[in-house]
Amino acid sequence: MTHQELDGIVTLADLLPSQEAEIVRIETDDTVFKRRMQSLGVVLGTRVSLHRSAPLGDPRIYTLMGYSLGLRNAEARQIRVRVK
Repeated sequence: MTHQELDGIVTLADLLPSQEAEIVRIETDDTVFKRRMQSLGVVLGTRVSLHRSAPLGDPRIYTLMGYSLGLRNAEARQIRVRVK
């Protein structure tokens, strides 16, 4: 287990259906992706939860700020969250 996992910081792709988390940061060099996520409310402190997954687990639907956001696991792995 890594230091970040001990602190409750994991990727959004690691979130389980019963967990709620808070966005910590977006870890990517892709500025287009980062800006798109920020424009959708994926910013520091936003609460997020896993709503549901596709039958094979990818993509997954997350709930934040009163709406649903669909992300592929590759995208969700770039978003760090702190599990509550």
